[in-house]
Amino acid sequence: MDHHALEAACKIIQQADREHPADSVLRETFKRLRVFNADETRAISNAVFTYFRWRGFLNGDSDIHAQVEEAFDFDAQFQQDPFSLQDELLRASTVPEWVGEEVAPGVEWFRALQRPPNLWLRAKRGQGNALAARLGNAEPRLLPDALVYAGTQDLFRTPEFHAGEFELQDVSSQAVGIICHPQPGETWWDACSGEGGKLLHLSELMENKGLIWASDRAEWRLKHLKRRAARAKAFNYRPALWNGGAKLPTKTKFNGVLIDAPCSGVGTWQRNPHARWTTTVEDVKELAALQKQLLANAAAAVKPGGKMIYSVCTLTKSETVGVVESFEKQFPDFKPLAVSNPLQPDAPASPEVWIWPQDCGGNGMFVAAWKRD
Repeated sequence: MDHHALEAACKIIQQADREHPADSVLRETFKRLRVFNADETRAISNAVFTYFRWRGFLNGDSDIHAQVEEAFDFDAQFQQDPFSLQDELLRASTVPEWVGEEVAPGVEWFRALQRPPNLWLRAKRGQGNALAARLGNAEPRLLPDALVYAGTQDLFRTPEFHAGEFELQDVSSQAVGIICHPQPGETWWDACSGEGGKLLHLSELMENKGLIWASDRAEWRLKHLKRRAARAKAFNYRPALWNGGAKLPTKTKFNGVLIDAPCSGVGTWQRNPHARWTTTVEDVKELAALQKQLLANAAAAVKPGGKMIYSVCTLTKSETVGVVESFEKQFPDFKPLAVSNPLQPDAPASPEVWIWPQDCGGNGMFVAAWKRD
């Protein structure tokens, strides 16, 4: 990369910290300066993420420019031969030491974290192949309407995006919607909807029939959801603020409740390598307490015979099996519900679904399902 782009990347790396995530610093820098063309922004972003992907391997005594160059050398070596680095080096240097207390992966997880992430799209139902042909550089994979996009055009500027023909959504998140298996005419609650990625999928699976309550603690996210839903032509939802407390946004009893809870995001560390070095085990414990609270407070909204689906894009014990065990002790009327992993259709159904990056080429995800007596 040229000197100008390298200097910009180094400044962004030095500005990034726990309060200022690297992806946010990148966005703010590009928005503020507006001097980089598309090729330069890609090169700068790649340099920043390559640095944080390989940070644990670098000589910390070198200046930042030398470290970035060293990161590129590691990356080139690894992409040419992923087995060129010894397993023990990968285990010791890919993630912080505390991760060993919470995650028990094989070495393939570490290799997956060092690969560049895929960009996943979700096409309208039944339109995956047609969309791939129109966009170019897109390949259907794993799910009928999931595409991996390998091109360089700005997808947000394409006529297909503005026509609502696809969403940018990781394949693991798409799997969550399929696991929910909502039916047209049912009533669902997406309790932590954020800006609506999973809600839009639920709406499509329900053929825009029935009703979905969409809640979040931040009003600005619900405003973004409104714009996204209008573009996607999803109209069967109702937004409401909910802070996760015991007072629910509605007295409605639901066929299904999805708790896509705030989490440590360990499953996204391939896509977001900076977070490896800012997330702590204390964060994991605090988030696990919040997740237990969300499930406990939302449980009353599930009607008898209805489903509770819990999903998190993390792989830590505290936020997965720890939360499940706590919920089942507190709510014995919720029985584990065996569901299939749509990304591994030949695997036996289970009440707990683990999705690992090395198996799907997307984010890591954990899903648990219950049915209320």
